[in-house]
Amino acid sequence: MLKINKKLIKRIDIWTILLISTLVSIGILAISSATSYSGDTSIASKQFTFFVVGLVLMIIIMCIDYHLLGEWYLGIYAITNIVLILVFFIGDNVNGATRWIDLGFFQIQPSEFAKIAIIVCTAKLISVKNDRMNSVVTVGLIGMFQFIPFILINRQPNLSTSIVILIILVVQLFVSKLEMKYIVSCSIIGVIAIALILGYIVRNPNQQIIDNYQRNRIVTLFEGGDSKSDNYQTSRSVDAIGSGGFYGKGLYQGAISRLNYLPESHNDFIVSTIGEEFGFVGVSILITVILLLITRGIWIAYTAADDFGKLIVAGYIGMIAAQSFINMGVVTSILPNTGLPMPFVSYGGSSLWANMMGIGLVLSVALRRDETMF
Repeated sequence: MLKINKKLIKRIDIWTILLISTLVSIGILAISSATSYSGDTSIASKQFTFFVVGLVLMIIIMCIDYHLLGEWYLGIYAITNIVLILVFFIGDNVNGATRWIDLGFFQIQPSEFAKIAIIVCTAKLISVKNDRMNSVVTVGLIGMFQFIPFILINRQPNLSTSIVILIILVVQLFVSKLEMKYIVSCSIIGVIAIALILGYIVRNPNQQIIDNYQRNRIVTLFEGGDSKSDNYQTSRSVDAIGSGGFYGKGLYQGAISRLNYLPESHNDFIVSTIGEEFGFVGVSILITVILLLITRGIWIAYTAADDFGKLIVAGYIGMIAAQSFINMGVVTSILPNTGLPMPFVSYGGSSLWANMMGIGLVLSVALRRDETMF
């Protein structure tokens, strides 16, 4: 039901709200600077509007008892997959990828919301099967449950988001009652399999596992490439961060990001703008806020009233940690360019709204946490 017991109002996790508000504020400031070269102030204004709408979504989700969402998990799962299938038929193709649905006044990216839905659905399934987790059949069922949305997202193609889907599953399995020997064994097998697949992709130009542009990004990371083509964005990103030094050049003073030498600097490469204008200090503050959010999430998961709540929070916090690491790995040329936004900081309505809904879930769990902890 969409209401909060008055006794629960005092238990709203203000710290979590303050942390995500800080991240969004940093993002809007950086977006404003990154887009100032064009004189267009509407992009930063839109991000602020997205945040206001996101707050409403967060409050709505927070007010819903997460147990009620658990009762609907099969319906949520079915609707999520149906929408992901619809993307192939009515979605817009942009730069070879079909990921967006045009609503006329706004383009929405269903895969962003699918991540949040999958966190809830998989958490519920694992909580139901938790006492029987140490079974090949149970783990296989959970794996197949997540494989369907994984493959639908991967075929858009959206490799980065599909990887995040796998990470969510791994984190939730780790938090479940699955014995450590199975976790370690599966991890070793997984690492070996990924290494073999990666080697095959790099050594075979005619491979059919991923698209050619995705392969080129991976090959460029390992073997180098033409900075004017294959590695242009990453090279400019590293230049921007390096030029910022310790304290940065100052707000609206970053030439590389501000003068459009770095394409999409307000989207996936927003950290490059922060690095150039606020330097090592600015990026360190950003990382600190993210780590505080992750730490807060771990505490909420630990104090959750039941396995379902714990799995929801663990899945979401694992997603935030993974996306933050991958995004920073891309902008510093540690990882290949994946097109994955920095949570709460990069420009984008779908990403911000989905993350605000995810925070709403975390807050819902926090409201109904185990009272014996206090």
